[in-house]
Amino acid sequence: MRKASRLFEIIQILRLAKKPVTAAAIGAALEVTPRSIYRDIAALQAMRVPIEASAISCGPASTCRR
Repeated sequence: MRKASRLFEIIQILRLAKKPVTAAAIGAALEVTPRSIYRDIAALQAMRVPIEASAISCGPASTCRR
């Protein structure tokens, strides 16, 4: 998949999501690594696409930390 197509697909996935989506989930859907998704999100943000991101780690006991 070309990068331009992947960027568009990321926007579509995020736009249609009803809850936050992880880079791993997007990567699995597009068959790329989460690192590629991080780079693509950074590229979209540089193009002024309004994407909010946060680094939250949630454990098995449902305790989340930033």
